[in-house]
Amino acid sequence: MTPTSIPANSSHENQNNTVCRYDGNDWLFTVIPVYILIISVLGIILNVFVLMVFWLHKKACTVAEIYLSNLAAADLILVSLLPFWAVYLLERYNWPFGEPPCKLVPFSISMNAYCSIYTLVLVSIDRYLALVHPLTHERMRTPFCAKLACAVVWGVCFLLNVPVLIYREVVHRPEKNVSRCALSYSDQTDKAINILNVILNFIIPILIISFCTLKIIQALTNRLRDSYSTEGKEQKATTLILAVLLAFLICWVPFHVFKILDLLSRNNIVGGCEFRLSWFQQIAIFLPFFNSVLNPILYVCVGKNFRKKVKEVFSQMSNRRKSTFSLASTRTNLSRSVKTEDATS
Repeated sequence: MTPTSIPANSSHENQNNTVCRYDGNDWLFTVIPVYILIISVLGIILNVFVLMVFWLHKKACTVAEIYLSNLAAADLILVSLLPFWAVYLLERYNWPFGEPPCKLVPFSISMNAYCSIYTLVLVSIDRYLALVHPLTHERMRTPFCAKLACAVVWGVCFLLNVPVLIYREVVHRPEKNVSRCALSYSDQTDKAINILNVILNFIIPILIISFCTLKIIQALTNRLRDSYSTEGKEQKATTLILAVLLAFLICWVPFHVFKILDLLSRNNIVGGCEFRLSWFQQIAIFLPFFNSVLNPILYVCVGKNFRKKVKEVFSQMSNRRKSTFSLASTRTNLSRSVKTEDATS
Protein backbone atom coordinates (compact mmCIF):
# COMPACT_ATOMS: atom_id res chain seq x y z
CA MET A 1 0.00 0.00 0.00
CA THR A 2 1.41 3.37 -0.90
CA PRO A 3 1.18 6.60 1.09
CA THR A 4 -1.60 7.71 -1.23
CA SER A 5 -3.95 5.11 0.18
CA ILE A 6 -4.67 6.80 3.50
CA PRO A 7 -4.90 10.47 2.49
CA ALA A 8 -6.97 9.68 -0.55
CA ASN A 9 -10.19 9.03 1.37
CA SER A 10 -11.10 5.60 0.10
CA SER A 11 -14.54 4.02 0.23
CA HIS A 12 -14.45 3.12 3.93
CA GLU A 13 -14.24 6.71 5.22
CA ASN A 14 -17.94 6.90 6.15
CA GLN A 15 -18.08 3.55 7.91
CA ASN A 16 -18.70 3.48 11.66
CA ASN A 17 -15.24 2.09 12.36
CA THR A 18 -13.58 5.27 11.14
CA VAL A 19 -15.02 7.64 13.71
CA CYS A 20 -11.73 9.54 13.95
CA ARG A 21 -11.64 12.56 11.62
CA TYR A 22 -8.96 15.04 10.74
CA ASP A 23 -9.47 18.56 12.02
CA GLY A 24 -10.37 20.93 9.20
CA ASN A 25 -7.63 23.31 10.34
CA ASP A 26 -5.10 20.53 10.66
CA TRP A 27 -1.53 21.16 9.44
CA LEU A 28 -2.15 18.31 7.00
CA PHE A 29 -3.69 20.84 4.60
CA THR A 30 -0.98 23.50 4.95
CA VAL A 31 2.42 22.07 5.84
CA ILE A 32 2.22 18.73 4.02
CA PRO A 33 1.45 20.20 0.53
CA VAL A 34 4.55 22.43 0.79
CA TYR A 35 6.59 19.42 1.90
CA ILE A 36 5.29 17.36 -1.03
CA LEU A 37 6.11 20.11 -3.55
CA ILE A 38 9.66 20.46 -2.17
CA ILE A 39 10.11 16.68 -2.34
CA SER A 40 8.79 16.70 -5.91
CA VAL A 41 11.16 19.43 -7.14
CA LEU A 42 14.22 17.96 -5.42
CA GLY A 43 13.31 14.43 -6.49
CA ILE A 44 12.92 15.38 -10.15
CA ILE A 45 16.24 17.28 -10.26
CA LEU A 46 18.27 14.64 -8.40
CA ASN A 47 16.86 11.56 -10.14
CA VAL A 48 17.19 13.15 -13.59
CA PHE A 49 20.82 13.88 -12.67
CA VAL A 50 21.40 10.21 -11.71
CA LEU A 51 19.81 8.90 -14.92
CA MET A 52 21.79 11.35 -17.05
CA VAL A 53 25.07 10.19 -15.46
CA PHE A 54 24.28 6.53 -16.15
CA TRP A 55 23.08 7.33 -19.68
CA LEU A 56 25.91 9.67 -20.75
CA HIS A 57 28.78 7.63 -19.34
CA LYS A 58 30.81 5.93 -22.06
CA LYS A 59 30.96 2.57 -20.25
CA ALA A 60 27.99 0.22 -20.05
CA CYS A 61 26.22 -0.02 -16.70
CA THR A 62 27.17 -2.80 -14.31
CA VAL A 63 24.50 -5.08 -12.85
CA ALA A 64 24.22 -2.97 -9.69
CA GLU A 65 23.98 0.22 -11.78
CA ILE A 66 21.19 -1.25 -13.91
CA TYR A 67 19.17 -1.81 -10.75
CA LEU A 68 20.01 1.64 -9.38
CA SER A 69 19.02 3.31 -12.68
CA ASN A 70 15.67 1.50 -12.59
CA LEU A 71 15.24 2.62 -8.99
CA ALA A 72 15.95 6.21 -10.06
CA ALA A 73 13.43 5.91 -12.92
CA ALA A 74 10.71 4.64 -10.57
CA ASP A 75 11.48 7.40 -8.06
CA LEU A 76 11.41 10.02 -10.84
CA ILE A 77 7.96 9.00 -12.07
CA LEU A 78 6.67 8.89 -8.48
CA VAL A 79 7.86 12.38 -7.51
CA SER A 80 6.73 13.85 -10.85
CA LEU A 81 3.13 12.99 -9.96
CA LEU A 82 3.20 14.18 -6.35
CA PRO A 83 2.11 17.77 -7.17
CA PHE A 84 -1.35 16.37 -7.97
CA TRP A 85 -1.63 15.18 -4.36
CA ALA A 86 -0.28 18.47 -3.04
CA VAL A 87 -3.09 20.30 -4.84
CA TYR A 88 -5.59 17.68 -3.62
CA LEU A 89 -4.57 18.40 -0.01
CA LEU A 90 -4.56 22.17 -0.55
CA GLU A 91 -8.13 21.82 -1.84
CA ARG A 92 -9.00 19.83 1.31
CA TYR A 93 -9.66 16.57 -0.49
CA ASN A 94 -11.47 18.18 -3.41
CA TRP A 95 -10.21 16.58 -6.66
CA PRO A 96 -10.16 19.23 -9.45
CA PHE A 97 -8.49 17.22 -12.24
CA GLY A 98 -11.30 15.00 -13.50
CA GLU A 99 -11.78 11.24 -13.88
CA PRO A 100 -8.76 10.10 -16.01
CA PRO A 101 -6.11 11.71 -13.74
CA CYS A 102 -7.97 10.32 -10.72
CA LYS A 103 -7.26 6.84 -12.09
CA LEU A 104 -3.83 7.38 -13.63
CA VAL A 105 -2.13 9.42 -10.89
CA PRO A 106 -2.79 7.03 -7.94
CA PHE A 107 -2.09 4.06 -10.23
CA SER A 108 1.28 5.49 -11.34
CA ILE A 109 2.32 6.50 -7.81
CA SER A 110 1.33 3.11 -6.38
CA MET A 111 2.98 1.19 -9.23
CA ASN A 112 6.26 3.06 -8.95
CA ALA A 113 6.29 2.70 -5.16
CA TYR A 114 5.98 -1.05 -5.73
CA CYS A 115 8.75 -0.91 -8.36
CA SER A 116 11.05 0.98 -5.99
CA ILE A 117 10.59 -1.61 -3.25
CA TYR A 118 11.00 -4.67 -5.49
CA THR A 119 13.99 -3.13 -7.27
CA LEU A 120 15.59 -2.88 -3.83
CA VAL A 121 14.75 -6.57 -3.39
CA LEU A 122 16.64 -7.28 -6.64
CA VAL A 123 19.52 -5.13 -5.44
CA SER A 124 19.77 -7.01 -2.13
CA ILE A 125 19.63 -10.38 -3.91
CA ASP A 126 22.36 -9.25 -6.32
CA ARG A 127 24.64 -8.21 -3.44
CA TYR A 128 23.85 -11.49 -1.67
CA LEU A 129 24.90 -13.51 -4.73
CA ALA A 130 27.99 -11.35 -5.31
CA LEU A 131 29.34 -11.72 -1.78
CA VAL A 132 27.89 -14.95 -0.39
CA HIS A 133 27.87 -17.08 -3.57
CA PRO A 134 30.33 -15.30 -5.90
CA LEU A 135 31.22 -18.37 -7.97
CA THR A 136 28.19 -20.67 -7.99
CA HIS A 137 25.72 -18.02 -9.22
CA GLU A 138 27.99 -15.93 -11.44
CA ARG A 139 25.88 -16.71 -14.54
CA MET A 140 22.85 -15.11 -12.93
CA ARG A 141 24.70 -11.82 -12.41
CA THR A 142 24.85 -10.57 -15.99
CA PRO A 143 23.50 -7.31 -17.46
CA PHE A 144 21.00 -9.29 -19.55
CA CYS A 145 19.61 -11.09 -16.48
CA ALA A 146 19.47 -7.80 -14.59
CA LYS A 147 17.49 -6.10 -17.37
CA LEU A 148 15.19 -9.12 -17.63
CA ALA A 149 14.59 -9.09 -13.86
CA CYS A 150 13.78 -5.37 -13.97
CA ALA A 151 11.34 -5.92 -16.84
CA VAL A 152 9.61 -8.68 -14.84
CA VAL A 153 9.36 -6.40 -11.79
CA TRP A 154 7.78 -3.58 -13.83
CA GLY A 155 5.31 -6.02 -15.40
CA VAL A 156 4.31 -7.63 -12.10
CA CYS A 157 3.95 -4.24 -10.38
CA PHE A 158 1.72 -3.08 -13.24
CA LEU A 159 -0.57 -6.10 -12.77
CA LEU A 160 -0.66 -5.74 -8.97
CA ASN A 161 -1.92 -2.17 -9.30
CA VAL A 162 -4.60 -2.76 -11.93
CA PRO A 163 -7.31 -2.65 -9.19
CA VAL A 164 -6.23 0.94 -8.45
CA LEU A 165 -6.72 1.77 -12.13
CA ILE A 166 -10.13 0.10 -12.22
CA TYR A 167 -11.71 1.13 -8.92
CA ARG A 168 -10.50 4.72 -8.51
CA GLU A 169 -13.18 7.20 -9.51
CA VAL A 170 -14.34 10.74 -8.84
CA VAL A 171 -17.18 10.72 -6.30
CA HIS A 172 -19.23 13.94 -6.28
CA ARG A 173 -20.73 15.00 -2.95
CA PRO A 174 -23.08 17.94 -3.46
CA GLU A 175 -23.83 18.24 0.26
CA LYS A 176 -20.14 19.03 0.93
CA ASN A 177 -19.51 20.68 -2.44
CA VAL A 178 -16.47 18.46 -3.05
CA SER A 179 -15.36 15.78 -5.51
CA ARG A 180 -13.32 12.99 -3.97
CA CYS A 181 -10.87 10.74 -5.79
CA ALA A 182 -11.93 7.57 -4.00
CA LEU A 183 -11.83 3.79 -4.24
CA SER A 184 -15.25 2.47 -5.18
CA TYR A 185 -15.14 -1.04 -3.72
CA SER A 186 -16.76 -2.13 -0.45
CA ASP A 187 -15.24 -1.87 3.00
CA GLN A 188 -14.63 -5.62 3.22
CA THR A 189 -12.90 -5.63 -0.18
CA ASP A 190 -10.85 -2.63 0.97
CA LYS A 191 -9.69 -4.53 4.05
CA ALA A 192 -8.78 -7.59 1.97
CA ILE A 193 -6.80 -5.53 -0.55
CA ASN A 194 -5.03 -3.62 2.24
CA ILE A 195 -4.01 -6.90 3.90
CA LEU A 196 -2.76 -8.22 0.56
CA ASN A 197 -0.81 -5.02 -0.05
CA VAL A 198 0.83 -5.18 3.37
CA ILE A 199 1.92 -8.75 2.64
CA LEU A 200 3.16 -8.09 -0.91
CA ASN A 201 4.51 -4.60 -0.38
CA PHE A 202 6.09 -4.95 3.06
CA ILE A 203 6.27 -8.37 4.71
CA ILE A 204 7.66 -10.33 1.73
CA PRO A 205 10.16 -7.62 0.64
CA ILE A 206 11.32 -6.94 4.19
CA LEU A 207 11.92 -10.65 4.85
CA ILE A 208 13.97 -11.04 1.65
CA ILE A 209 15.92 -7.81 2.21
CA SER A 210 16.58 -8.65 5.87
CA PHE A 211 17.81 -12.16 5.04
CA CYS A 212 20.11 -10.92 2.26
CA THR A 213 21.42 -8.01 4.33
CA LEU A 214 22.27 -10.22 7.31
CA LYS A 215 24.09 -12.69 5.04
CA ILE A 216 25.96 -9.82 3.34
CA ILE A 217 27.09 -8.37 6.68
CA GLN A 218 28.09 -11.83 7.87
CA ALA A 219 30.11 -12.44 4.69
CA LEU A 220 31.87 -9.08 4.98
CA THR A 221 32.65 -9.72 8.67
CA ASN A 222 34.09 -13.16 7.92
CA ARG A 223 36.28 -11.82 5.13
CA LEU A 224 37.63 -9.02 7.30
CA ARG A 225 38.28 -11.48 10.12
CA ASP A 226 40.09 -13.85 7.74
CA SER A 227 42.07 -10.91 6.28
CA TYR A 228 40.48 -11.61 2.94
CA SER A 229 39.67 -8.54 0.91
CA THR A 230 36.78 -8.47 -1.53
CA GLU A 231 37.20 -6.97 -4.95
CA GLY A 232 37.26 -3.19 -4.68
CA LYS A 233 34.27 -2.51 -6.94
CA GLU A 234 32.12 -5.13 -5.23
CA GLN A 235 32.92 -3.77 -1.78
CA LYS A 236 32.20 -0.17 -2.80
CA ALA A 237 28.94 -1.19 -4.47
CA THR A 238 27.93 -3.16 -1.38
CA THR A 239 28.54 -0.17 0.91
CA LEU A 240 26.26 1.97 -1.27
CA ILE A 241 23.58 -0.72 -1.44
CA LEU A 242 23.56 -1.17 2.33
CA ALA A 243 23.12 2.60 2.76
CA VAL A 244 20.21 2.59 0.27
CA LEU A 245 18.59 -0.35 2.06
CA LEU A 246 18.94 1.38 5.43
CA ALA A 247 17.30 4.51 4.00
CA PHE A 248 14.46 2.36 2.69
CA LEU A 249 13.88 0.82 6.11
CA ILE A 250 13.91 4.21 7.87
CA CYS A 251 11.45 5.74 5.39
CA TRP A 252 9.05 2.85 4.82
CA VAL A 253 8.88 0.78 8.02
CA PRO A 254 6.99 3.44 10.09
CA PHE A 255 4.33 3.76 7.37
CA HIS A 256 3.71 0.03 7.21
CA VAL A 257 3.71 -0.31 10.99
CA PHE A 258 0.91 2.26 11.23
CA LYS A 259 -0.83 0.62 8.28
CA ILE A 260 -0.84 -2.71 10.11
CA LEU A 261 -2.09 -1.02 13.30
CA ASP A 262 -4.83 0.66 11.26
CA LEU A 263 -5.95 -2.71 9.87
CA LEU A 264 -5.93 -4.22 13.37
CA SER A 265 -8.00 -1.34 14.73
CA ARG A 266 -10.58 -1.72 11.94
CA ASN A 267 -10.97 -5.33 12.96
CA ASN A 268 -11.36 -4.30 16.64
CA ILE A 269 -8.15 -6.08 17.62
CA VAL A 270 -6.58 -2.88 18.97
CA GLY A 271 -7.98 0.55 19.89
CA GLY A 272 -8.68 2.93 17.04
CA CYS A 273 -8.21 6.67 17.52
CA GLU A 274 -4.72 6.67 18.94
CA PHE A 275 -3.46 4.97 15.78
CA ARG A 276 -5.23 7.31 13.37
CA LEU A 277 -4.74 10.91 14.36
CA SER A 278 -1.32 11.11 15.91
CA TRP A 279 1.38 13.33 14.44
CA PHE A 280 3.59 10.27 14.20
CA GLN A 281 1.15 8.60 11.84
CA GLN A 282 0.92 11.68 9.64
CA ILE A 283 4.71 11.82 9.43
CA ALA A 284 4.84 8.09 8.70
CA ILE A 285 2.33 8.44 5.85
CA PHE A 286 4.38 11.01 3.95
CA LEU A 287 7.91 10.00 5.00
CA PRO A 288 8.26 7.38 2.19
CA PHE A 289 8.17 10.18 -0.39
CA PHE A 290 11.46 11.46 1.06
CA ASN A 291 13.09 8.15 0.16
CA SER A 292 12.89 9.14 -3.54
CA VAL A 293 15.07 12.18 -2.75
CA LEU A 294 17.38 10.41 -0.33
CA ASN A 295 18.47 7.68 -2.77
CA PRO A 296 20.26 9.95 -5.30
CA ILE A 297 21.87 11.89 -2.42
CA LEU A 298 23.28 8.60 -1.12
CA TYR A 299 24.69 7.79 -4.57
CA VAL A 300 26.78 10.97 -4.39
CA CYS A 301 27.69 10.85 -0.69
CA VAL A 302 28.38 7.11 -0.35
CA GLY A 303 28.89 5.80 -3.89
CA LYS A 304 32.57 6.24 -4.78
CA ASN A 305 32.06 4.59 -8.16
CA PHE A 306 29.14 6.92 -8.89
CA ARG A 307 31.20 10.00 -8.00
CA LYS A 308 33.92 8.71 -10.31
CA LYS A 309 31.37 8.36 -13.08
CA VAL A 310 30.13 11.89 -12.48
CA LYS A 311 33.68 13.25 -12.86
CA GLU A 312 34.22 11.20 -16.02
CA VAL A 313 30.94 12.40 -17.54
CA PHE A 314 31.83 16.05 -16.86
CA SER A 315 35.30 15.37 -18.28
CA GLN A 316 33.71 13.89 -21.42
CA MET A 317 31.47 16.92 -21.79
CA SER A 318 34.40 19.29 -21.27
CA ASN A 319 36.48 17.47 -23.89
CA ARG A 320 33.59 17.60 -26.34
CA ARG A 321 33.26 21.35 -25.82
CA LYS A 322 36.99 21.82 -26.35
CA SER A 323 36.95 19.71 -29.52
CA THR A 324 33.89 21.55 -30.79
CA PHE A 325 35.52 24.93 -30.04
CA SER A 326 38.78 23.78 -31.66
CA LEU A 327 36.92 22.59 -34.77
CA ALA A 328 35.01 25.86 -34.98
CA SER A 329 38.24 27.85 -34.62
CA THR A 330 39.91 25.78 -37.35
CA ARG A 331 36.99 26.34 -39.69
CA THR A 332 37.07 30.09 -38.95
CA ASN A 333 40.81 30.27 -39.65
CA LEU A 334 40.43 28.31 -42.88
CA SER A 335 37.59 30.59 -43.95
CA ARG A 336 39.73 33.66 -43.23
CA SER A 337 42.66 32.18 -45.13
CA VAL A 338 40.48 31.49 -48.15
CA LYS A 339 39.07 35.03 -48.07
CA THR A 340 42.61 36.48 -47.79
CA GLU A 341 43.82 34.41 -50.74
CA ASP A 342 40.81 35.47 -52.80
CA ALA A 343 41.45 39.13 -51.96
CA THR A 344 45.15 39.01 -52.87
CA SER A 345 44.49 37.19 -56.11
